[in-house]
Amino acid sequence: MSDALSAIPAAVHRNLSDKLYEKRKNAALDLENAVKALITSGDHDKISKVINLLIKDFAKSPQANHRKGGLIGLAAVTVGLSSEAAQYLEQIVPPVIRAFFDQDSRVRYYACEALYNIAKVVRGEFIFFFNDIFDALCKLSADSDANVQSAAHLLDRLVKDIVTESDQFSIEEFIPLLKERMNVLNPYVRQFLVGWITVLDSVPDIDMLGFLPDFLDGLFNMLSDSSHEIRQQADSALSEFLQEIKNSPSVDYGRMAEILVQRASSPDEFTRLTAITWINEFVKLGGDQLVRYYADILGAILPCISDKEEKIRVVARETNEELRSIHVEPSDGFDVGAILSVARRQLSSDHEATRIEALNWISTLLNKHRTEVLCFLNDIFDTLLKALSDSSDDVVLLVLEVHAGVAKDPQYFRQLIVFLVHNFRADNSLLERRGALIVRRLCVLLDAERVYRELSTILEGEDNLDFASTMVQALNLILLTSPELAKLRDLLKGSLVSREGKELFVALYASWCHSPMAIISLCLLAQAYQHASVVIQSLVEEDINVKFLVQLDKLIRLLETPIFTYLRLQLLEPGRYTWLLKTLYGLLMLLPQQSAAFKILRTRLKTVPTYSFSGGGQISRASSGVPFSQYIHHREDGGAEDNNINNSHQGINFAARLQQFENVQNQHRRQTRNKVNDSYNTSFSSASKEVRRSEEQQQQQQHKPPPSSTSLSVADNNRPPSRSSRKAPGQLQL
Repeated sequence: MSDALSAIPAAVHRNLSDKLYEKRKNAALDLENAVKALITSGDHDKISKVINLLIKDFAKSPQANHRKGGLIGLAAVTVGLSSEAAQYLEQIVPPVIRAFFDQDSRVRYYACEALYNIAKVVRGEFIFFFNDIFDALCKLSADSDANVQSAAHLLDRLVKDIVTESDQFSIEEFIPLLKERMNVLNPYVRQFLVGWITVLDSVPDIDMLGFLPDFLDGLFNMLSDSSHEIRQQADSALSEFLQEIKNSPSVDYGRMAEILVQRASSPDEFTRLTAITWINEFVKLGGDQLVRYYADILGAILPCISDKEEKIRVVARETNEELRSIHVEPSDGFDVGAILSVARRQLSSDHEATRIEALNWISTLLNKHRTEVLCFLNDIFDTLLKALSDSSDDVVLLVLEVHAGVAKDPQYFRQLIVFLVHNFRADNSLLERRGALIVRRLCVLLDAERVYRELSTILEGEDNLDFASTMVQALNLILLTSPELAKLRDLLKGSLVSREGKELFVALYASWCHSPMAIISLCLLAQAYQHASVVIQSLVEEDINVKFLVQLDKLIRLLETPIFTYLRLQLLEPGRYTWLLKTLYGLLMLLPQQSAAFKILRTRLKTVPTYSFSGGGQISRASSGVPFSQYIHHREDGGAEDNNINNSHQGINFAARLQQFENVQNQHRRQTRNKVNDSYNTSFSSASKEVRRSEEQQQQQQHKPPPSSTSLSVADNNRPPSRSSRKAPGQLQL
């Protein structure tokens, strides 16, 4: 140490720790000259001791002025060493870097100044300490003292210049440090990091693109920064990297795709737009390389299709179409199950556009990879069925197309119809709101006759009679009114003359028996007028209820539509179509005279010409009709019903059909009576309990023995009347 003191004059030693900057500066110049003299004499050992003295007595001193003097002194030594400084850097630089974290802001400032002067002297040799210096500068960029920040920026620019011209910089060692800092939220640090990324990316010999996945997420994170300047800098850096990706023959799309998928769901609009734009370019540039990431990418795209920002929606739709147009096979790693899983989840989206595109994907996969889709059918089938209750008609129509695509195979067709009926049974509102739309669309996609036959078969064995009746009424109304079922109606019109019509009539009849009005409508459509008349005569009092009259009202109004034009024209020949007249008059007799339907039908019947009634013979038979008891032994006859009636393969056993109708209606009547009895028993039980409770209260209040016959008579009066005491038929029971 004495050698070091002898090399440094006492005045220099004293002035280095002076509180006045000028004295410290002059002392540093004297120290620089002393070091130069030692270099000239070749006394390197003494130089090393001088450095140690500066570190021990000054840089590590508890006195701030001593630490400032030590920093200035170390910089002066480096300047004095000049070209010989490199061999002493391991002694000089570490204490300067430690001073960056000093509690005194002026010490931190002089540390920046000292390292700046050191870096100017050693240049490239400085790279050895780059990571430590970068870490220190990263912290100083957010220093609370403006002067320190300014000094750190000057040093930062010098270090960037040194790195860009150096061939010793190791990007591999630097990237982990950069990645660690990328999630810092401080705006000054973010600017510092983006600046370094941009500078390093501009160096031709440094492959920043290869390490982009390591800090890409951090750059995207900066896009939502509150500072416009930082957002702009991050966006500029990302745009530059995207351009490089377009021009690069080799890019690691996979790792970056994972990051982009996450960022596409960011709450920040600008981040979502940038992420979806990158995904769009990735799909175009590296489609084949992204096969294993298709499901994740689709999961990011579909929600963006419904984004509130129009630019995002446009790019998302373009990306979606681009992705769907890529031809890949499961053998290439294309995971059909994963794509279906994403589409299934998106069917629960709150946004209609997303649900529609999810269905389009299922439809596309069904067309391209039918076998694979059917393997995963159980995973998506329930969701597709629930989608039939969607609030959007467009979604429901697409769901039906998907169902129809699946139901092309016979085993899936029946499964679809069974599940559909199950859904209608479980959700009455679905039948009311979507029933007509669903059935009509399925009839277009899967053949109307096939659909109606299957529905009839299922409803024929339906245990829930109320549902069966409601469902049949809905199907009957669709049959009578929908343009899509015109061919089916034409087929039924020939039920008495063609084998196909007869088979369809019989197939529908089995389930149509659940609704008298549906059976009558079916007979009118099939021109089986005599059977329609007999069905009307078979109705009993309990069949004529409000629901029946509502259905009858609808039928009467339908008779005035173009669908039943042929029937109205047949009224021009009442002598030939006597059973038609009898059927219509039968319906008229069932209607309340003050109802609109009664007036409509009566007005129509008044227009029937009377000239055909001359002769009396045929009309007489028509008026009296065949006794109902004898009808069950006969088949249809008369008018259009006479054609080919003798052909046994085309004839319809109407007696058997009537028996079938009676059996089903008897089931409905028994169920109705059981409900009434259950309701009565429930009411009676409640009333009895109330009476007993009242009696107990009276006994407690009066402290008397059980009530006398008088009180019993009161209780009797409170009970519902017995069957023998009820009013006679025709009297109103209040």
